[in-house]
Amino acid sequence: MVSATSNNLLALQQAADSAARSGASSLSGAGQSGSSSTNTAGAFASMAKNENNFLTLLTTQLKHQDPSSPMNTENMASQLAQFSAVEQQVQTNNNLNTLISLNETGQLTQDKGLVGRQVSVSGSTLPLQSGSAGLSFKAGAGQVVGISIANAAGQVVRHAVMQANSGQTSWSWDGKDDNGSSLSDGAYSVAVKTVDSRGNTADVPFTVKGTVTAVKKGSSGMNVMMGDAEVPMTDIQAAS
Repeated sequence: MVSATSNNLLALQQAADSAARSGASSLSGAGQSGSSSTNTAGAFASMAKNENNFLTLLTTQLKHQDPSSPMNTENMASQLAQFSAVEQQVQTNNNLNTLISLNETGQLTQDKGLVGRQVSVSGSTLPLQSGSAGLSFKAGAGQVVGISIANAAGQVVRHAVMQANSGQTSWSWDGKDDNGSSLSDGAYSVAVKTVDSRGNTADVPFTVKGTVTAVKKGSSGMNVMMGDAEVPMTDIQAAS
């Protein structure tokens, strides 16, 4: 049974709702991903283009120089040295791009072993899969804890208030909103808060649970997909 004053419970709910809405703003960008090698290749291509421009300018300068006052040989040697340095840098970057691509491919192959496994992930993205989701948190035994879940539009769809057990406390969501209606599978934002006797609220550390359905390259590393929820590989705490 949850024991707390109505004012404290209201403060708890408001704090949890606000945090869930705030986390929902990141859900729209969670699925955006791209290959870091693609971005790098674009930078390398730009450098190669600059190399070609440099060579074009140099040959044009030589073609139109005044025969009675040719280019200073020292300046020409300096420009040729600069051109050689740029050319070597382009070749080095191309080789580096190849190494990055090979490393990402190897990591992707290795991480595919997570597909089908249940993982615990730190973060505020809660994956609703096949009408169920879950999380676990650690708070002081008997502490009143509030949980709020918001959809991608920032609408809080589910509230829960409970007392923490000693050690880890698990909470399961049946995918229904506060009115008892079943919601669609997807990525939701979740917040977990606690409140003290004075009505002061605080964050409660928690991890969400989900089943990995895919592994893909993200813009800054490898990401795992849990249904429609996409999270960085580095956020995984445990796998079973």
